[in-house]
Amino acid sequence: MSTQNDQNKLTVSDVMLSLEKTPKTSGRTLLKEALELMDKHRLGIVCISDSEGTLQGIITDGDIRRMLSNVQKPLAALMSDDVIVHAIKSPTTVTASMSLQDAIDIMGKKQIWDLPVVEQGKLLGL
Repeated sequence: MSTQNDQNKLTVSDVMLSLEKTPKTSGRTLLKEALELMDKHRLGIVCISDSEGTLQGIITDGDIRRMLSNVQKPLAALMSDDVIVHAIKSPTTVTASMSLQDAIDIMGKKQIWDLPVVEQGKLLGL
């Protein structure tokens, strides 16, 4: 049986999705393909990284909804944009060694559901 003390010792690495299970793509991927990745992984986020694995940004289903209501461009044209054009290029991130409680506090304060996990800029998971 877990105690409150045990829960306070958990780190992000204890609960994060591995890199293999994290929806990720390159910045040159079409926005339409990023949406398909969200659907495939059943998550509302796609991480964007370069060929070395450095996180370049994220895009969420909420970002796409807001973009659709604000951008005066035909839907077909938006879907053929590179995903990095519409990405958040400086997303909130955490490290794998951060306490789980600190990560939860960040999520609550910023009202976000997903946090990329990085180490020295490299994407490790979600």
